[in-house]
Amino acid sequence: MRFVALLLLVALALAPAGKLCADSQPLWTNPLVEQRADGFVYRHTDGYYYFMATVPNWDYLELRRATTLDGLRDAEPKTIWNRHPSGPMGGFIWAPEIHFIGGKWFIYFGAGTSEDNWKIRLYVLENDSDNPLEGDWNEKGQIDTGMDSFALDPTTFEQDGQQYLVWAQKDPKMKSDVHSNIYIAKMDTPWSISGSAVMLSTPKYPWECVRCKVNEGPEVLQKNGKIFITYSASGIGSEYCLGLLTADAKADLLDPQSWVKSPVPVFKSSPENSQYGPGHNAFTSLPDGTDVMMYHDRNYEVKGDPLNDKNRHERAQIVNWKADGTPDFGVPVPDGPYSPGVPAPSSGNK
Repeated sequence: MRFVALLLLVALALAPAGKLCADSQPLWTNPLVEQRADGFVYRHTDGYYYFMATVPNWDYLELRRATTLDGLRDAEPKTIWNRHPSGPMGGFIWAPEIHFIGGKWFIYFGAGTSEDNWKIRLYVLENDSDNPLEGDWNEKGQIDTGMDSFALDPTTFEQDGQQYLVWAQKDPKMKSDVHSNIYIAKMDTPWSISGSAVMLSTPKYPWECVRCKVNEGPEVLQKNGKIFITYSASGIGSEYCLGLLTADAKADLLDPQSWVKSPVPVFKSSPENSQYGPGHNAFTSLPDGTDVMMYHDRNYEVKGDPLNDKNRHERAQIVNWKADGTPDFGVPVPDGPYSPGVPAPSSGNK
């Protein structure tokens, strides 16, 4: 016993100050932001996390920022754009994302029309202010994807100097019960694509076809020489879950054969943790480079049409990495303080 005590004293003496207890300190408390779905966070060089999400009534865009993820909870949101009173961009407003490209801020989102909420297409706003909470947001118009059909959830990333757009859209040539697929295209400006859209994924596994045949909400994570695209599948009740596409960073990203699709969901409901329907995630990082996944879900199993339930709350947890360099998202952690010293349980996927 004295020997064990001596070893402990030596460990305490050699450890950096505060190190043994630092990992037990909560980084944030889940949920981060209540009644905000499809959340997206952009960590900028100015030290702020910029947060956007779908608001409950689907009628405007708001932006907030904080120097920590936990600070987003109490950060004052600012309405930066309202939907049009009529015509295009006058219907449902969904899944906004803010990106900093070429020294300017851009917001990507889906919007319906005042005549048809579900005639959703992709749109872009631009702001050249250093602080996107200031300045003017100018409408750059609709992104022409080459298909005039239901489209939503645009995101963008850069690889080897080339900007890409990834989004979800219904193929008007496919059978009508497939709601949306995942597409990619090169961009020639931050508000337009060049060439044709390439389909990377369509619902084909049973877990992608519960309630609705859906692939949507693509998000990009670049690490270990690979590009990972997560996407959301099925309806937005407890069946909602994440799938994963993987490609080598040096591959032809416009070749569907470059992408490998996981045959199983990589993030799904956890009844034991009272977390249901995790989806439409996003990725950010801590100042030390630790990868963090944002996502929304509910802490109960919704009854009836889940679209009528507005209690999808934004949450976050650290991404773990497997020995082969692929991500292990684990399972949704319980609500409450989240500590980095208690990693999310493994999903068990190999």
